[in-house]
Amino acid sequence: MSTYIVAGLGNPGPTYQWTRHNAGFLFLDRLADRENISITKKSFSGFCGELSLAGHRLILLKPQTFMNLSGVSVMQALQFHKLPLSHVIVIHDELDLPFGTVRFKNGGGHGGHNGLRSIMENLGKSDYIRLRIGIGKSLHGDTTSHVLGKIPPEQMEALSRVLDGGIEMFKVMLTEGLPKAMSLYNNKNFLEG
Repeated sequence: MSTYIVAGLGNPGPTYQWTRHNAGFLFLDRLADRENISITKKSFSGFCGELSLAGHRLILLKPQTFMNLSGVSVMQALQFHKLPLSHVIVIHDELDLPFGTVRFKNGGGHGGHNGLRSIMENLGKSDYIRLRIGIGKSLHGDTTSHVLGKIPPEQMEALSRVLDGGIEMFKVMLTEGLPKAMSLYNNKNFLEG
């Protein structure tokens, strides 16, 4: 049984709860809800929950450090559990993907994402798996207000479908490996039935 740290990125507090930038938190909340567990234990500068899924032990982590210090929380969890970087899965919002798409990626740069930048600064590398939840780009070019903006009503209605699609992908990755999950889902849009 392998142990993975599954870090969903977001900002703490009710102000940010339903913002695009909190896609990582929303994913973990949906997963916890479906698996009937809670992510409420305070540790690693965040909230934690534990889940056994597909023969793996998952430490679900929602850093409460604010996005730009997410790496502090992830590093604490990694050191405590003495895991290699390859056992970290980070779930985050992705501007470069349209809403409705969820894609896996292994390694790569931070692409201007403050949470990923912080993880890279704290861990020194970026050789971890990412599950990127598409939020689309701002039509007006103002990235900050776009990512920190509330998810619009028409997207809120479809959000559970998108998150459930992401959870399905995530389970395939755990059971059949990353290449299989990427080939099955990376070109899919969960809004298209």
